[in-house]
Amino acid sequence: MKAEAVSAPRSKRGLRPVVQVAEPQVVGLTPQTTMMTERTDTMKTYLLREPKSVEPQSARGVLRTRPATASEVLGQAVQTKHGPVLFIGLDVHTDSIAVSLAAADGTEVRRYGLIGGTHDDVLPLAKKLLAAHPDTELRFCYEAGPHGYPLARCLQAHGYECILVAPSKIPRSPGDRVKTNRRDADQLARLYRAGELTAIYVPDPQDEAVRDLIRARYQVLKQQHRARQQLKMFLLRHNFRYAGTKAWTQKHLNYLATVKLPFPEQQFLFQEMVNVISEAGERLERYDAQLPRVIPGWRWEPVVKALMSLRGMAVLTAATLVAELGDLRRFASARQLMGYLGLVPSEDSTGDKRQQGGITKMGNGIARRALIEAAWNYRAPARLSRELLKRQEGLSKAVKDLSWAAQTRLHHRYQHLTRVKHKKSTVAAAALGRELSGFVWALGQLVQPYARKVEAVKPVAA
Repeated sequence: MKAEAVSAPRSKRGLRPVVQVAEPQVVGLTPQTTMMTERTDTMKTYLLREPKSVEPQSARGVLRTRPATASEVLGQAVQTKHGPVLFIGLDVHTDSIAVSLAAADGTEVRRYGLIGGTHDDVLPLAKKLLAAHPDTELRFCYEAGPHGYPLARCLQAHGYECILVAPSKIPRSPGDRVKTNRRDADQLARLYRAGELTAIYVPDPQDEAVRDLIRARYQVLKQQHRARQQLKMFLLRHNFRYAGTKAWTQKHLNYLATVKLPFPEQQFLFQEMVNVISEAGERLERYDAQLPRVIPGWRWEPVVKALMSLRGMAVLTAATLVAELGDLRRFASARQLMGYLGLVPSEDSTGDKRQQGGITKMGNGIARRALIEAAWNYRAPARLSRELLKRQEGLSKAVKDLSWAAQTRLHHRYQHLTRVKHKKSTVAAAALGRELSGFVWALGQLVQPYARKVEAVKPVAA
């Protein structure tokens, strides 16, 4: 409501007279008046502070209150230490590659254009950039995708720095709804210069070959599991129930051989489902026979043998962990490896309230599954079986001691979680898998691989 106009003075209306307080004056400046008390106090503080605390004006007469950006700080640091650096973002596709350039000593990103999608197109690009920017270090980056590691290996073999970036680790604005090849290349170059990109591990070609073999076996295992589920649901839909306790044993297979459906079309479909499961089992047997043959001569053979000293880790589990995780020395601590495998608990905390949930399940799922499956073996008391003693032949005493410490600790941990804490066995197995990854990390630091073979670089015509 608007106050009504009053013509009588405040003293006659029974109100106290207003005391006028003189505003502080600053030499060379006019008095500042505001409507709000907080704004007046803030302006007084700014006007009355010491002149030394005020930043000097720039050449254009504007106060510089903005701090230096991350790109400026990174660019100055890189240029001071290594000289000029040119960050190059590549948006790689099958037939073309979008290229963007970001200098370390600037803030803008320049679009170079489109080039071919082969290595013979990227290497001449690097030579042209070196000719246009002499004494400049070139740093390439591109997103990990279906094109794999060959481009990064090619650039690294020719002396250029190149990193692969996981698409899930690239910062993206939620309101950015425009995506093009050139904009992606601009973003890669800009974020690479700002130091906001996280590089992924690039394995050697032989390491990648072993990993391909293990992942192919894992895919066949998933196909077999899915085919078994489809067959069980098909029989259940037609009211065929197996009276046994355990499926997919020899007794269960004999039962499937006696199943007869009322129509020939259904019988044909049933037989095809059984054939898919049988073929998947035969393929798994061939993979299991091939895997022990590739370990001898592999540069990670000493690490695989050291991991096989642990209980529940035969050649398949040990080779899976080494092939999926790569060099275990790249992890600074066991906690970092646990977080990489997604075995740490999730957390949703705010203020004084802390709430933890299940494991994050981030990172490599194949390695996480192998660890948790191996952790189930530590339910039994610690002991050295005949098979485990055979796997530990020829290993050092430090490796054997670490294997025995893992048995005693993890079994005690399982008993404590299930009997004292009353946790479910599945939750306890996940916790044991997390601690087992710590012993895997310790063995990776203790045992060294064979020396890496250096291959000659083939020259590429400009």
